[in-house]
Parts: sequence; structure tokens; C-alpha cells
Amino acid sequence: MLVLTAGLWCSLHVQTDATMHTAALFAHLASLVLGFGAVLSADYYGLLWATRRCTLAEVLGATSRLHVPIWAGLGGLVLSGLMLHPDMDSPLTLTKLGLVAALTLNGLQAGLLARRLEAGAEMINPRLLLWGGATALVSQACWWGAVVIGFLNSNT
Repeated sequence: MLVLTAGLWCSLHVQTDATMHTAALFAHLASLVLGFGAVLSADYYGLLWATRRCTLAEVLGATSRLHVPIWAGLGGLVLSGLMLHPDMDSPLTLTKLGLVAALTLNGLQAGLLARRLEAGAEMINPRLLLWGGATALVSQACWWGAVVIGFLNSNT
């Protein structure tokens, strides 16, 4: 959270020219494709497991390889977004920042869930299933919410 706060402070005090703004926008969109695409892939594997089309071991293997692109995409979104001069007086922007903070915290706890699942892959209990489902729902809500807000902000 300290990094997000420092980044917001910088975004309010550092000016970028039109070329840098265009580059930041491209980086923002590329990071969205990388991060959100990896999240969608991870959740797809979860759905495959839930419908008994693959094993939990396959899901854990696939999702563990997706952590790097997910975090790289999220980091790229945050860094490039700071150069896009967010309107800190806009309730939509503040909501988007809250979604990004929630997404970051959700990602951290998802790592704990993954370690717990890997440790006892044979003993999946209802509590772990609920935890996994809630993690996926929060992730999807935050990613889609931030995408919609970004779209709305780009058209105002």
C-alpha cells in the first residue's frame, strides 16, 4: 500500500508530455491484456476442475505458472496508470483505486490459498472451496470493475 500511495503522490506531481502519455496508455493496455488475460486463464482452469474436466494438480500447476504474468500485468497497470494523470477528484477514479488496492490484497491472499491447496491437494474441504470461490469472485469483480471505470474515464 505504501508503493501505491507513493505512486499516487508522484502522479500528482510529475508532468508528462503527449508522447509520454501515449506510451503510458499503450503500456496500460498491454499490461491489461497480460494481467487480466492471465487471470481469466487461471479462472478458466478453476472452472475446468469444478466441472471435472481436469485434476486439481493440473489446475495448481497451470495457475502457479500464471502468477508472474498476473503480477507483472498488475504492476504495469499501476505504473502506467500513474503516468496517465488520474483525476483524484473523480469518484470513479477513487473507486478504481479502491478496486486496485482490493485486487492487490486479494492477490496476496490468493497466494496463501494456493500454498494451502498445494499442501493438502487430496483433502479439499468446503471451507477451502468457499475460500477459492470467494477469491475468484473478488478478483473478477475488481478486474472488471477497473476495466469498466477505465473505459468510462477515457470517454469523459
